[in-house]
Amino acid sequence: MKDIQQTSKVEHVEATSLASELQKVPVFAGTTLEDLRCLGTVELLHAEPGADLLEVSRTHRGFWILLAGELRLQKRQDDGELTLITMLTAGETFGEIPLLMGKNSEAVVTVLKTSTVVYLREELFWNLMFSCPAVRIGVLGNMARRLQVFQSQELHREKLIALGTMAAGLMHELNNPGAAARRAASQMRENLSRLQQISLRLCSQEVMTPGQAECLRVLQEQALQPRKPAAMSSMEQADAEDELASWLETHGIENSWKLAATLNGIGFDAGTLECAQHEFPGNSLSDPLNWMEALISSVQLVGTIEESVSRVTDLVGAVKKYAYEDKPQRHQLDVHDSIQSTLVILGHKFRQKELTIERSFAPDLPPLSTCGVGLSQVWTNILDNAIDASPQKGTVTVRTWVDGANVCIAIADGGGGIPEENKKLIFEPFFTTKPTGQGTGLGLDIVHHIVVDKFGGEIKVDSVPGKTEFIVKLPVVS
Repeated sequence: MKDIQQTSKVEHVEATSLASELQKVPVFAGTTLEDLRCLGTVELLHAEPGADLLEVSRTHRGFWILLAGELRLQKRQDDGELTLITMLTAGETFGEIPLLMGKNSEAVVTVLKTSTVVYLREELFWNLMFSCPAVRIGVLGNMARRLQVFQSQELHREKLIALGTMAAGLMHELNNPGAAARRAASQMRENLSRLQQISLRLCSQEVMTPGQAECLRVLQEQALQPRKPAAMSSMEQADAEDELASWLETHGIENSWKLAATLNGIGFDAGTLECAQHEFPGNSLSDPLNWMEALISSVQLVGTIEESVSRVTDLVGAVKKYAYEDKPQRHQLDVHDSIQSTLVILGHKFRQKELTIERSFAPDLPPLSTCGVGLSQVWTNILDNAIDASPQKGTVTVRTWVDGANVCIAIADGGGGIPEENKKLIFEPFFTTKPTGQGTGLGLDIVHHIVVDKFGGEIKVDSVPGKTEFIVKLPVVS
């Protein structure tokens, strides 16, 4: 195959011998033979299609005048991608921007049609600029126009990169609430089947006494009453569930441990079920309580679906605000609620790895008065990473406390830790240590942006083998 570079050639000629051709170029339109004598000998390049003109001239710094043909100028980005700068036809010049900036050209100049180009070495270019005002004005005018076009192209490219980053982050964020809603819907189908089976059994039994019916009515009203259970530590919650499960077992209730977790979650204890103990003799209380557990669980699953859909709506709203620069309104935000909602959304991941969640919530944690949005995304990304890093049957710890005018939240896992060389990179966009396809490298970049830019807070990480802890500090008023 013929070497394109070899078929191209360079010859040295006197600039004055090219006067008639140079004067057809707009930048040289006002020059005279006397002006061109200062150039002396110039290089005349004859390049064939496919050649890289800078390789033909064997230099990346000089001034080129295209007498005939067509060229394409591209810039090589850091990632190796080539971005079009401009297309050049006969009568145009290029190379002045690197010369005036004192840099080597970063362009890739490809010959599209057989071209004839006059090349001026750097010293000849400066001789021309100092001795010929008409050329100087034309060169500077070209430079101003090209810089404007180049800046516009770079701005457009940055917007596309930002859009791609935002789209990738959005897909990353939508995955968790979408999976949670699908899983909750599946569990609701199972609950409905259980409700139907228990209802048929209850209908086949003797009619309830007025006392039994009234007892169940009261319990159902209490169970379905919208209220927020008090925040409990992991140890307190485990003790309360154990106590209720023991009471249920003592009274012959099936699935007592499953019922205990659900009933304790809505604030029930042995005292709440006291009326049922007296009204339902023997093990006749088992079906009514299992029916009630299935009903309560279904209501909670509806809440999970609502929360998941709300999270999706919030994410879409955040994108709209980003795109249209809406001014967010100040609102009060309960950090514990935000964390608890995220734990619910990620509950299936905790169960898959059989992880224990240890909560240590400060009882006096003040709400945040903020214009920031997206705090749930912070917990989602940090907790998601903690789950991935934790060993099977490990522990994830969530702590909150007050530090002056700041609310502090710490999330820790018992994984292998972050290597020292990666600690300074973890908040960089697209940096990830996860296998291909399992991580976008955007999670902690999103976290940093929300905590620092939106809330005016701080985030740091302490990591040693066996424990990695992310500590988020948020001002009460941001």
